[in-house]
Parts: sequence; structure tokens; C-alpha cells
Amino acid sequence: MTPLAQIRIGRFTVTALTDGYADMPYNFFPGRSAAQVEQAAAAQFVARPSGLRLVFNQYLIEDGERRILVDTGPAGSIGQTGALPQALEAVGLRRDQIDAIVVTHMHEDHMGGLVVGGQKNFPNAELHIDRRDISHWTDPAKRSAAPDYLQNSFRMSAEVVRLYPRLQAIDGERQILRGISIVDLTGHTPGHIGVRVEDAGQSLIMVSDMLFPVVHPAATDVGFVFEQDRAAAQAMRDRFFPRAAAEGALIAATHMPFPGLGRIVSDRGQLRWNVADWALQG
Repeated sequence: MTPLAQIRIGRFTVTALTDGYADMPYNFFPGRSAAQVEQAAAAQFVARPSGLRLVFNQYLIEDGERRILVDTGPAGSIGQTGALPQALEAVGLRRDQIDAIVVTHMHEDHMGGLVVGGQKNFPNAELHIDRRDISHWTDPAKRSAAPDYLQNSFRMSAEVVRLYPRLQAIDGERQILRGISIVDLTGHTPGHIGVRVEDAGQSLIMVSDMLFPVVHPAATDVGFVFEQDRAAAQAMRDRFFPRAAAEGALIAATHMPFPGLGRIVSDRGQLRWNVADWALQG
């Protein structure tokens, strides 16, 4: 079964798709002990012996003319994944019908679908990736100094650059289409970005890896093992979480339970994740 969720943001239809999931060991969240993370998961009834389940959500943005995909999932490189092509099929699309793809950052679980099998799997898509991430993930010195668990991301980054010559290296916050803009969320990686969709007084911000289930948004000092710069990632959460709560911003988060739509709310002084309605909201 392929889960799908759609919401309207003005003239845009945004469809949440998923490539699958993986269970992350409880010791992957620096800032808390494995026992503390497991305890927090148990309190939310999501503790598994295999760890904390992360979903890999992707978001398809359509305005009737263009189809823009945000991220492409790990495509089998991690966990139980590789379902994005079927998810696209369920909405009547093939990968060659995607016009543009925003890669929020160059970790394998966000770009694997682009290059799985050594193929250019989205042959007609123009790629948008932050220049800082491209230079980081294609730097041979950084690659040779990186731990084993990041080597796949370096390898895939080289493949992406090789297979997608129309790659757009983007700098900072900018509009890529009327109503679709890039948001700078640097920290998790040097060029970690989000995507804001705005029209007719409505908006949705896709925040990629700003939020992880169970540990966020209650605490900003809990990180994730893949983070490049723990201090910068925490500083971004320190800024972003209270602002999102104050604005009541509608958020889409890659790793939150499908479809990853919700808001950060302040509840008696504590920040928590509030799942947003997406069905029967017309």
C-alpha cells in the first residue's frame, strides 16, 4: 500500500510521498544517552527494539504547469526504502515527468533516488542544490577525513554531479518559481535548505532535517549523528523552533511520521509537535 496525502496551498497542490523508513539506533542522538532517547520514545508509544523509526518523506509541488519534487529518498541505501517510484505511479506520474528537484542537502537519504543503480533516474529534472553543500560533498579532503557512515553520501554526491550536468548550484535564499522559494537552514550540513510554498495568503515550509521525531521540538540541544556542525545545527533550531511556534507556521518535515505535516506549538511553556489536519479540509 502506498500512503499519499495532499493539501492545497493556494494554486499549489502539495502531495506527501514516502520512500519508506529506517530504524535508527537510540545512540544516534547526541545530547542524550541512548537510554534517555528510548525512554522518551516509550513515553510516546513508539519505542522499538530496533530503534527510533525515521520515515523518509518527499514532497511533490504542482501548480498545473510545473512539477517540483523536494528530495528523492534513500532508494534502498538505508532501511526499508525504495518506494518513491511506486508512490509517484500512484499519483499517475513517471520519474521523467518531474521538471525540477530541490535537494535539501546531500545526505544519502535525500538524494539516493536520483542516482540509484548508477542511472540518471529523473532525466528531465533540473536540480537545485545549495552551492555550500556541493563544495563540501565533492571535496576529496573532506571525503578522506569523513567517517564510514558518511562515505555513501560522498559517493552519491559525486554521482549526482556527474549524471546531472544541468545542476543549479544555488546561493542563499531565492525564489525558484513564483511562490516557491529557498530558505536557508544551514547547520545540519553547510548548505542545508528548506522550501517555502506560498500563495493566496497560505504557506507551507518544508524544513527537511530541522526536526527529528520524539526528541524535537521539546529540546534543541539533541542532535543527530549525521550532523556536520552540531553547534550550528543547534543554533538554527534555537532560532527556528520558537519563531515557527510564534507564527503558527505549517511545516513539512522529512523524518516526522507520514505525512510529516504539523506545527510547533507552545504548550504551557514547552514546545511540542502538533500534527496538522490534511484530510477532508477542502
